[in-house]
Amino acid sequence: MTNTSGLKTVKASQINHAMQAYADAAAKINKIGGAAEGVQAGQTFENLLRAEMQTTVQNLRTGEEVSIQAAAGTADLQTVVQALGRAELSLQKVTAVRDRVIAAYEEIMRMPI
Repeated sequence: MTNTSGLKTVKASQINHAMQAYADAAAKINKIGGAAEGVQAGQTFENLLRAEMQTTVQNLRTGEEVSIQAAAGTADLQTVVQALGRAELSLQKVTAVRDRVIAAYEEIMRMPI
């Protein structure tokens, strides 16, 4: 159905049906353990991002500390490579999420009102 302004009209029954389908899908995901590793049930997206940022910062600091120790000759090569690898992966993950958030924002801004 289209109203006089050309916008599509949505019936309340369609919204209720969509909400029920979403609730059913969420229940199935929770039942089979669909949450990502390390994610608690009911954890908000904000808390998840905050935890990932804290982990990334800690990994970067550890990588920096181990690099300084290696330069001083007190850390072995394997420890340095592992710490820097962890730091690099964490930074790549945060950068990828940032890029996705920016792309989603840009897509929303392109939507007609």
